[in-house]
Amino acid sequence: MIALSINGKPHRFDNGINVAQVLEKLELKGKRLALERNGEIVPRSRFKQEMLYDGDKLEIVIAVGGG
Repeated sequence: MIALSINGKPHRFDNGINVAQVLEKLELKGKRLALERNGEIVPRSRFKQEMLYDGDKLEIVIAVGGG
C-alpha cells in the first residue's frame, strides 16, 4: 500500500498505481482538470505513465463551467 495526500487529505492505494488509475478510483476520469504532483504540473498526456509513490502529494483542480 502507498499513502498519498490528495488536496490535503490522506488516501491509500495499492502499489503500482498511476495518475490515470487514481483519477478513475476518485471518479474523476474524463473530467476537465489540472493535476500537480509534488509541486509540478503533470500533463494529461502523461497520466497513464506517471507512476505514484508513497508520500506523493497531489493537488487536483476541476474546471467548472457556468455563467
